[in-house]
Amino acid sequence: MLALSLAAPPAAGSPQLREWAPALQPAGSGRLTWFGFSAYDARLWVEPGFRHGRFAQHVLALELTYARAFSARQIAERSIEEMRRAGPLAPGDAARWQDELRRLLPDVQAGDRILGLHRPGRGALFLVNGRPAGEIAEPGFSARFFGIWLDPATSAPALREALLADTPP
Repeated sequence: MLALSLAAPPAAGSPQLREWAPALQPAGSGRLTWFGFSAYDARLWVEPGFRHGRFAQHVLALELTYARAFSARQIAERSIEEMRRAGPLAPGDAARWQDELRRLLPDVQAGDRILGLHRPGRGALFLVNGRPAGEIAEPGFSARFFGIWLDPATSAPALREALLADTPP
């Protein structure tokens, strides 16, 4: 059971976000709660002209601030499960992407931040607590990964709505 409670509005963005994508503007934020436990707060930044119906065509950033500990393995496995909600993944892609996520992302504790930057046609860049962690330079991965939160097939439609609240369709 997923629930949503509104988090504080997005801040202007970290210095690292302004360095990697200076044109991005805050769009929305929310908290993912699962079976009564807060998992993370999410904040979305988008470029001018962003339309959520074509999110994969736009530069955007999504930051998760964790409320509890998760292992890199848990994050990677759940990410692949959620990516499958938008449609099947080729077995080779799913295995490779899960391995890449486990390699790039650390185990997290409460307060840790992971920021993903979607770069259409190039892939996804990840920052952990403000430091570059690496990238997955596959456009197909990036669109599916950010679709976890932004695709209409998301398992957290209320969070999607909160993230996209101030964006046109």
